[in-house]
Amino acid sequence: MTSSENTIFQHDPNIVTRMIAGEMILVPIRKNVGDMESIYTLNETAAQIWSLIDGKNTLQQIAQQMANEFDVDVEQAEKDVFELVQGLQEFGALV
Repeated sequence: MTSSENTIFQHDPNIVTRMIAGEMILVPIRKNVGDMESIYTLNETAAQIWSLIDGKNTLQQIAQQMANEFDVDVEQAEKDVFELVQGLQEFGALV
């Protein structure tokens, strides 16, 4: 699946999240939870991006919000958002 700045994603309903020690942990309920490769961790910034992936915001809107919140230029925010989204897609956390 490819994404553009106008792509809208939402969380896969088969993913559960938990905050543990300042990191958000994503766990698919369809895989073996004991398998550490089935767990995806997000730092604070990535967790904020995750929260903005809501089925309404485009990737461009998310990047703009991140640029404003973290005082970085939009191009860097876009790069970071697209990189995270690619990883989340590969993990199977987005639809």
